[in-house]
Amino acid sequence: MSYTKTMTTARLLLRPPQPSDAAALQAMHADPEVMRYFSEPPWQDPQRAARQIADDSAAFEKEEFFRFAITLTATGEYLGSCTLHALHAQNRRAELGYALARPHWGQGYMHEALSALLEYAFVERDLNRLEADIDPLNHGSAHALLRLGFKQEGYLPERWIVGGQVSDSALYGLLRREWQARRAAT
Repeated sequence: MSYTKTMTTARLLLRPPQPSDAAALQAMHADPEVMRYFSEPPWQDPQRAARQIADDSAAFEKEEFFRFAITLTATGEYLGSCTLHALHAQNRRAELGYALARPHWGQGYMHEALSALLEYAFVERDLNRLEADIDPLNHGSAHALLRLGFKQEGYLPERWIVGGQVSDSALYGLLRREWQARRAAT
């Protein structure tokens, strides 16, 4: 079966990563504010973005995971990424990941992109459950998930150690039937 490789929303194009994204991807992941709640420190290796794009493109082709570049339809500008990863085919579940360059925060882009990704996950990929693991101090991410219908389902103390900093995890989940009910109500 062949799956969609691009998605469009009112303002965005979500597509597989490409080499021309490297500079913007590197800048986003080198930003300590963007990386504050990530499971890895800010990128310092200037070749890291090119390697990430190559890895992401290969995984996309093999359908191991799907990291979509989020770009503005009008200009093609790279804004960030949203990812469907840790796919578990037998149980029809996967995890979400996402990042947005700081200049684009607070403009509704991530909600728009993740709404499209949920549609892709539940309709096209026929998943039953989506999960997200976030730092509980990341209130913006928690708000984004709750706005999409996710519920906090768990809390894991001291799950990550990044750059010597210990942090907890808040686990969020969304079932397809809950997503469908919310969608039908709007």
